[in-house]
Amino acid sequence: MTITVTTWYLEQTAPGDLVPAVAPPVGRRVDIARAEVASPEFSRFLYTSVSGDIAWTDRLGWTYGRWEEFLGRPGVETWVAYERGTPAGFIELDAQPEGVVEISYFGLLPAFRGRRTGGHLLSYGTARAWDLAGRWPGRAKTRRVWVHTCSQDGPHALDNYRRRGFRVFATEVTDEPEAPAPGPWPGA
Repeated sequence: MTITVTTWYLEQTAPGDLVPAVAPPVGRRVDIARAEVASPEFSRFLYTSVSGDIAWTDRLGWTYGRWEEFLGRPGVETWVAYERGTPAGFIELDAQPEGVVEISYFGLLPAFRGRRTGGHLLSYGTARAWDLAGRWPGRAKTRRVWVHTCSQDGPHALDNYRRRGFRVFATEVTDEPEAPAPGPWPGA
């Protein structure tokens, strides 16, 4: 069975494009930290925990080795939001040639949606995309940050990107197979 999916490609072309969200109240204790140790287990946990109800499928078939390879690339960063010590969501940055940074993944675990954490995490992560070259010697200064979202993502995703200053530069409509449920490591 197939479903029709609309994909929007969005970008910022200057750091001043970023419109930060209001941070969650201090009493909620939302902290954001970079996962500096490449951990396929943790990254797969974040991916499957966020995507279980929003049909991300492209990485379900990744082997442990494929996760290691991706996470070990220079300029790949995972920033994780924690609410009172509990992982609440993540944003993954993927540095590309010529000063381009893709937000390859961004999302919240279901229990943390609707709590003003998403806008805060997206603001923080986008700012880290703009200053990424400062953490990776030899990388070109960021000149463009881009992301894509689709009609299968959370219902507020597109609006959140737009509120943070991202502009749509392309739209695509495709028919895709329905998503399988996450399972164990492929080949395990």
